[in-house]
Order: sequence, then C-alpha cells, then structure tokens
Amino acid sequence: MDILALNCGSSSLKYQLFDWEKKQVIAKGMVERVTIGGSYIIHQVAGRETYREAFACPDHKVAVALIMRTLTNADHGVVKDMSQISAVGHRVVHGGEKFTGSVLIDDSVIEAIREVQHLAPLHNAANISGIEAAKVNLPDVPHVAIFDTAFHQSMPEHAYTYAVPYEWYENHGVRRYGFHGTSHLYVSKRAAALLGKESKDCNIISMHIGNGVSHCAVKGGISIDTSMGLTPLEGSVMGTRCGDIDPAIPSFIMEQEGLTPSDIDTILNNRSGILGITGQYTDRRDVIEGAKNGDERCKLALEIEGYRLKKYIGSYATALGGVDAIVFTAGVGENASLIREKALEGLEFMGIELDIEKNKKTFSKSGETLISTADSKIKVFVIPTDEELVFTEDVVGILEGTYSDHLSFPYTFCDKDFQQ
Repeated sequence: MDILALNCGSSSLKYQLFDWEKKQVIAKGMVERVTIGGSYIIHQVAGRETYREAFACPDHKVAVALIMRTLTNADHGVVKDMSQISAVGHRVVHGGEKFTGSVLIDDSVIEAIREVQHLAPLHNAANISGIEAAKVNLPDVPHVAIFDTAFHQSMPEHAYTYAVPYEWYENHGVRRYGFHGTSHLYVSKRAAALLGKESKDCNIISMHIGNGVSHCAVKGGISIDTSMGLTPLEGSVMGTRCGDIDPAIPSFIMEQEGLTPSDIDTILNNRSGILGITGQYTDRRDVIEGAKNGDERCKLALEIEGYRLKKYIGSYATALGGVDAIVFTAGVGENASLIREKALEGLEFMGIELDIEKNKKTFSKSGETLISTADSKIKVFVIPTDEELVFTEDVVGILEGTYSDHLSFPYTFCDKDFQQ
C-alpha cells in the first residue's frame, strides 16, 4: 500500500510517497514558489541524485499535476502510474472546533474547511486547492484530511478562552486553536518512548522552531496549552511574525502612520519577527553569522529569541506542574545549537543541565539526540519531526478502520526501538 502525503503551504507544496508494507519512504520533495513566479520542483529518491526542474505553477492545481507527472516520469519517477497509490493524506491548517482528529474527506468536510477559511486565509485556501486538484488526478482513491489544530482540541476552556467579550467566541469563534499539531504529537510521543514511558505518563514541553514557531505543553500525552492562538501570529518571535506584543500597538501605529488594517496585518505577519529586528534576515544562520561579524541588531535578535523561548519553557513548566523532557524540533530547533543554548541558559535551577559540547555537535542529520547531561533532572532532546509519517499512519488507520483517539491509536513511532 503506497500512501501519498500532501502538505500545501501558501506558496509551496511538500509531498512524500510512503510504502506502508516496507515502512519506507519511496520519494519525497517539494514544489517551491507556487503562485509567486519562478517555481520549481525538487524530487528526492534514495540512492539517486536529487532531481530539480523549473516549471511555472500559477496555482496549487498545477503544482499537484507536476508532482503526479514527476512521480510517474520514466526517468525520475518511482511508480508506473498513479493507480499504484492507495490513498492521499492532506495537511489542513485550520479545522476550527469541528475536527478533533483526522477524517475521510467528503463534500461536507471540504465545506467545513471552507467555513473556517477566514481564520487561516492563506493556508486553508491552499489546502482546499490541493485537495480538489488531487481528487481530480486521483478520483478513485480515499482522501484524508489531517488537521494542524486537531491535537490542541484537548486544551481546557481556561487555556483556550481569551479575556475579550465572550460573544466574540460565541459569534465568531475567537479562541486559541494552536497549530503544528502533527509535529507536537510526533515529537512528544517520541520523547516519551525515548524516556521508556508511555505518553500518558509524561509531561513534555515541545519547541517547534522554524520560520514559524510554536510550543506546546503536553500533559499525560495531551495538549493542555500552546503558544499560537486564533491564528499563527501569536506566540514566540518568528522569522517574519511578531509573536506576542501589546495589543494596543497595531491601532497606535495605524493612527501614527495612516495604515489600514490590511497594512498592519501584512506588517505583523510578513515584516516583523527576526526580519523586523535585523532589517534583512529571517534565516537564523544568517543572523548567527551576522552576530559573529559584529552586527548589533543580529545580536539583539538572538537575545530576544532566546529570552522568549526561555519564558515559554518556564511558563509551561508551571502549567504542567513538572516536566520530564523538553524537545527541540523543526529547522531551527534541530539545527541551531546556539539558539537552543540561549533558550536553556540559566535554567539549571529547574534541573536542566545542558551538555554544551554535545549540543554544539547536534543537527537534524544526527537523528534523535539527548543533549542534556546524565545528571539533568529534566531531559532535553533534539528530535527531527516527521509530520508526513503521522499523515500516513492516520490514513492507514482510517482505511483499515482502526483509527482512534491519538492516546490509544498504536502509532509505530511510539515504540522505543522505532528508527526514523
């Protein structure tokens, strides 16, 4: 059984084809710069050179067709035709309150995704386009939606309710939803396995740090709080998003500079965060290099990010009432040792002892790595995330009729001996 996972971003489309019987990735890749010009596909197959092709993709439908064509290409493909694919799993960013797990897609599911599109306009529109395009190309196979927000639907009311007029929640759905759910699910369960425990017996703080950044307090295997909110704008400092700020700032700047709500939304989402502080960088590698070369704003950006990360660790430790492990994941979390060090600096009083040298040597390619010392009461892991594997296992579970609540669903990666 070959399962195709599709992850449609606002201007990209990641994919992975997985052989369920052999438990191995057949191919994976990404179409970059969808809708914005200069688009291209990067296609990777183990044992082969990476294939790259420029191809105009004005929308996600063309990008999906390009992926299908590449997978079946006589020279670069991995399947004879698309009939070899048994099902497709689709990442959907926002499911609102309706979805607490993955579901088989039908017209009512697509309509429900469309109903909350205003909460994630860039992402849900792309997700719907990807689903519709895949259903055209693969009309006779099941399609499954896997929601970013689903993992966080276990949050208690006091954690997801904002202190604003309650009718905003009743009439408009204003509440904390959270994102990166599949990533937090995966790494928290892997951390529990590495501790030799079941997830229901662990308290984990997961730190998903990439261009987008979110953190999650996982108590007894379920999300009880997360840093992103109604939208992905809330939380830690991100590549281009501001994260937590005084809510009076937008209206103040709008008055001072004559900006519209749309203007300020664009600035807070696309021109703030690390980019706003440094004036030129979003890639933390560039920021770290700039800081080494004496750029004061790069130095400031690193200090701000480390400080914000540290505050979230402290606040989630109190919310959990004790922590078994902290996990760093995603592009920055897996590869930026300096940012991990700054996030944990001064937390020895909590029982966190970082192995400085091991931390410096740990990257994504290192695999799952313990970077705390043997004496550290709270263990610290770097765990490369694998959201596509969660997609695949949810799809298989739904096809076989075994899918259930994630606490009881037998994910393969809950096994301590699981190999990425």
